[in-house]
Amino acid sequence: KKKLKISGRELLSVPMQVFGLDQLQVLEMSPERESCLRYRMELLPQEIGRLRNLTCLYVDSNNLKKIPAEIGTLSRLERLTLSNNSLSSLPAEMGALQRLRSLHLANNSLTELPAPLCQLRSLTFLDVSDNKIVTIPSSIRHLEKLETLLLLFNSLESLPEDVCLLRNLHTLWLGNNHLRSLPAAFGELVNLDWGYNYCSCNFEGNPLESPPPEVCSRGPERIRDYFSSLHRI
Repeated sequence: KKKLKISGRELLSVPMQVFGLDQLQVLEMSPERESCLRYRMELLPQEIGRLRNLTCLYVDSNNLKKIPAEIGTLSRLERLTLSNNSLSSLPAEMGALQRLRSLHLANNSLTELPAPLCQLRSLTFLDVSDNKIVTIPSSIRHLEKLETLLLLFNSLESLPEDVCLLRNLHTLWLGNNHLRSLPAAFGELVNLDWGYNYCSCNFEGNPLESPPPEVCSRGPERIRDYFSSLHRI
């Protein structure tokens, strides 16, 4: 078997036989998104590290409280979905997943974005919406291939200037945080689609003062002009 889906409302753990499937590439243990179900698995066993050929691991909508350090041995992993769980922290070993391109962490209880995750240079998609994240580490600048960053519904009070070095960003959602200001170089994110209705750059639900929302809505040039005018004063 190269692909395996395990389902069931009463799913509490991974059957141990699964860890003998050393050719397994895709393992899915999430309910269908439209079902609104939530499985009951609280622990991903450390034996997950045996599945060295995994490229995709889907464990959304369970009740996971901890991810084992052994996940860092899954060197071929490209897609990892952990949204809608009960995670308050992540193991530093996840920084070893150097082929990871897509990481879903929405709707957990994370209070920080661990610095090791910011070493994943192949990452193109990162969703940490609906957590309790207060700060973004400056090491985020290493995510040089990142195209989509979703940070909605967190507790961010500021963004590091290093976010402005993510020149490949096409989508950045910052809605519903506590941001009062943006970095002075924010207008350098010229690859963002500043199109209709903030579709790719969302600030709604923030008490923005510098620059004010009406400036942000007009795109990168107006943001650059705004900060330039401050320097001239």
